[in-house]
Amino acid sequence: MPAKSKAQQKAAGAALSAKRGDTKKSDLKGASRSMEKSMTEKQLDELASTPRKGKPEHKSG
Repeated sequence: MPAKSKAQQKAAGAALSAKRGDTKKSDLKGASRSMEKSMTEKQLDELASTPRKGKPEHKSG
């Protein structure tokens, strides 16, 4: 499942970093915190590795 926006991709990257133990889970906020709890490492990796070209900063609507 590819990321729909750059913001979603960044949140997935932060959650993935925490899930792997590279950053503290307590440093996560908002969407990245819930992503870390509810998604597998593989799912987060797929979202975080989506190419950014042509993606909006935030998805509207």
